[in-house]
Amino acid sequence: MANVQRDYPVHWTHFVHSAEELVPQRTRHPVFAGSYDWHSCVHQTWLIVRLLRLRPDLPNATEAADVLDRLVTVEGGAAEADFFRGPLGAHWERPYGWAWLFVLDAELRGWVTRDPATNAAAWAKNLSPLVETLRERWLTWLAGAALPTRVGTHTNSAFALGLVLDAARSSADEELVAVTEAAARRWYTRDVAYGAYEPDAADFLSPALVEADLMRRVLEPAEFAAWFDGFLPDLTADRWRALREPIPVPEPSDPFGSHLAGLALSRAWCWASVAAALPADHPHVGLARTAAEAHREAGWQFVFGYGYAAEHWLGTFAAYLDLDALTD
Repeated sequence: MANVQRDYPVHWTHFVHSAEELVPQRTRHPVFAGSYDWHSCVHQTWLIVRLLRLRPDLPNATEAADVLDRLVTVEGGAAEADFFRGPLGAHWERPYGWAWLFVLDAELRGWVTRDPATNAAAWAKNLSPLVETLRERWLTWLAGAALPTRVGTHTNSAFALGLVLDAARSSADEELVAVTEAAARRWYTRDVAYGAYEPDAADFLSPALVEADLMRRVLEPAEFAAWFDGFLPDLTADRWRALREPIPVPEPSDPFGSHLAGLALSRAWCWASVAAALPADHPHVGLARTAAEAHREAGWQFVFGYGYAAEHWLGTFAAYLDLDALTD
């Protein structure tokens, strides 16, 4: 709650063409101005909604709902949608922020389906112009995107596609599912003998593991196992120790240091998902489970107590690891 209401410090990267455009983030983005940056505010809002639905007896739940009532308004949703309909909206916060917005929307709509009287009905309705705008932007982007982005930060394509697939399936949006699955197959099906070095200093995602986490959503189990064996054929080799074992986090209160803390959390859910998707007798199931638990333990120790650079976003990754998304 504190994060989504906190306007400063703020980080944003709009193109500014005149002094008149130097306005507070809350003016341009009245719903998602807090929590340091737009995408973090989106997924921190998702975190509030998910906890309200799954843990309604948590202290301050009523206050949390009041906060969202104040932020997620008709006027705010319209202003956010207006921005993304404009020229900057074609790419700003794509794909990471967009993907989290679809997850937030799917969480809200799933809650409304279970309980039509919930506050989530108003929040979903107020965000619907923004969601529809970004849905059209997403479809347009994937239709023309020839190549993915394979980094360990916000512009990673595989991570965003995985989130959007989950959201689209939850919302029964068949067109969004089909276009997103097609992009995943087009970009990643032929990947073999992964050869990059991980991690980079600012990674909070593993390019290899988020790709595997995406493909287990797209491929049938036997097809995924064959793909995974070809993608990481030497997984037990010493060179992949840095993928199997947690990376030290020397400066967790530093913005990029906190990224490495988040990397442990995201690797944990990727390894766990890979283990669950592989056949029970696959030789790497035990390795994946061991890696998942080691990364979970390593990541959770940094979620609280390391300042705003870490706390404005790590809670989302911790909750996504332990509560998943879009499931009861």
